[in-house]
Amino acid sequence: MREDGKKSVTKLKFKRLMRKKWLYPALYLSVAALVLVGVFWYQQSSNNVENKIAEQPQSDVQDDVVTQKSMNEHDSQAVMNQNENLGVPVADAKAASIVTKFYDYDASQDQQENALVLYNNKYYQSEGVDYTKEDGSAFDVTAALSGTVTEVKEDPLYGNVVEITHDDDVTTVYSSLDDVQVKAGSEVIQGDVLGKAGTSSFGQDSGVHVHFEVRSEGQPVNPESFFGQPISKIKEDVAKQEEQEKAAPEATTEQQADDQGDNTLTDDQQQGIDEAPAAPDAGDDGSDADANQGQTTDDEQTPDDGQSSDEDSASSLSDTQA
Repeated sequence: MREDGKKSVTKLKFKRLMRKKWLYPALYLSVAALVLVGVFWYQQSSNNVENKIAEQPQSDVQDDVVTQKSMNEHDSQAVMNQNENLGVPVADAKAASIVTKFYDYDASQDQQENALVLYNNKYYQSEGVDYTKEDGSAFDVTAALSGTVTEVKEDPLYGNVVEITHDDDVTTVYSSLDDVQVKAGSEVIQGDVLGKAGTSSFGQDSGVHVHFEVRSEGQPVNPESFFGQPISKIKEDVAKQEEQEKAAPEATTEQQADDQGDNTLTDDQQQGIDEAPAAPDAGDDGSDADANQGQTTDDEQTPDDGQSSDEDSASSLSDTQA
């Protein structure tokens, strides 16, 4: 009976405890505290393990593997950039078109006229191409090649200008931009948005446009000649053109030397003709000269003889009259 009474009292106390309003919140807080303590303990253990691993010296083999991997990644990136084809500087190539071309001295007259930019009542040769849309609205300007942004500036004539440097001393320049989205030192991938087409004082007739230039070692080249071509092709063609330009002056110099040699021979021949009377073997010419001189003397004396004869005749006539 006493045991049953004790059990009844215990059950009654438990039921009273369960009816307390603070019981369940206290249980929830206790469980939450245990969970937080477990999380903190786990994070602390992980940090300790990472610190121990970092403090342990790596083997030479691991260093070589990491270094070789980095070199391979760098070489792979360089090869990929060299084999990357030059793209158009617009997100939608079908929506935008070229309205001002690159001025090429070998182009036709119509193409050269289309490559002139009117500014301040003067015409200037375009060193790139201008892209616009038919409706004159703005459009996204994208990187034509992967590279590093080396300059972002605001120019009073060309507006906002972005310059990107690539491999093989090739640079691309994007001017007349609005809402520029890159900074100097940023790495960009081909197709990344650089900004939007805008307006500028130089090329104002093109309206909302982007002026795009491709330069090799600082010299502008025709972008239309290299669209779809690898970046290495630009350097090769520029090198060939420089060799041809160097060969042309040499050929001209040789031709001028040949012409000068021919002219010198002709002058010598002419000088020989002019100086022939003074030559040592020109005795006959000297005799002829003496003969001519003697003949000239006789001729000069002939009028005097005639004059004397006339005087004698006049004297005789006077005597007769007397």
